[in-house]
Amino acid sequence: MTTRRAFIGAVTGSLLAVPLAAEAQQPRKVYRIGILLYYHARASQHLLDAFRQALHELGWVEGKNVEFEILTAEGTPGGLSEIAAELVRRRVDVIMGLEGRLTAAAKKATSTIPIVMVTVGNPVGSGLVESLARPGGNITGLSVMTVEVTAKSLQILQEAIPRASRVAVLQSWVGSNPVSQEVESAAQTLGIQVQIVVAQSPEALDEAFTSMIRGRSDALLVHSDPMFFLNQTRLVELAAKARIPAIYSAAEYVQSGGLMSYAPNFLYNFRRAAVYVDKILRGAKPADLPIEQPTKFELVINLKTAKALGLTIPPSLLARADQVIE
Repeated sequence: MTTRRAFIGAVTGSLLAVPLAAEAQQPRKVYRIGILLYYHARASQHLLDAFRQALHELGWVEGKNVEFEILTAEGTPGGLSEIAAELVRRRVDVIMGLEGRLTAAAKKATSTIPIVMVTVGNPVGSGLVESLARPGGNITGLSVMTVEVTAKSLQILQEAIPRASRVAVLQSWVGSNPVSQEVESAAQTLGIQVQIVVAQSPEALDEAFTSMIRGRSDALLVHSDPMFFLNQTRLVELAAKARIPAIYSAAEYVQSGGLMSYAPNFLYNFRRAAVYVDKILRGAKPADLPIEQPTKFELVINLKTAKALGLTIPPSLLARADQVIE
């Protein structure tokens, strides 16, 4: 009896061991995340690192269960569709569109692969999604409310420099869009004249500042743009040389020596983007994930730069600053 029981136990154990062994030998799926960049990653490396770290905290380990496919258009608008199509050909599991043009290129390339946007200004107005609450389609992620932020930046600039009656607005596009329309509307309300200055390449920045000086602009508002962000050090240097006080669209400009910035916390956005990617890789559909808008905007002021420009920042504005660099 003992021998028969031992035999049955051995057979049963071996049968149970077969599927367990087979399961252990099955390779774990490695998900691929495609990241679209307009310019080289060096300017935004700290943001991508924040995204990777947040993913790691959610259980995604590079080389183990996730890999990254990072492609850049090298600043050429025509290259956007090419790199988006390439990610589709590589069959990535999710695409990160860091800003509006990249997200639009990804949307044009695929209607099935999930797309997570990170710093898109107006996703509904630009036609990327149906609504913030129910985006529909294959796109979700985070908005940065560029229109509202830019108008508020103009107001802050006037508060910091009451004598500024003419403000240069640096942008990378020709013509009007909702952002520039909001700036002009806000300027009219504040009684400020606006000088629109266009720079579509790094090489055009010198001439842009020459134009500001010729136009006798008292201050400068720099729109959010990947090319400007990549050349933030050059922009700050040109503003200092021209002695034009400026407000920028990201805290990084101020950390590089710029006067002021008013913007959402972009590090937070990239960390939150990891949460969206995590949910999608675990089975959630982009159409069911509401788009987040920033709830906090950060005002950063560089007092060293203010002193160099001979400016005294009003105490009321300093009291509202989230960070003051001295």
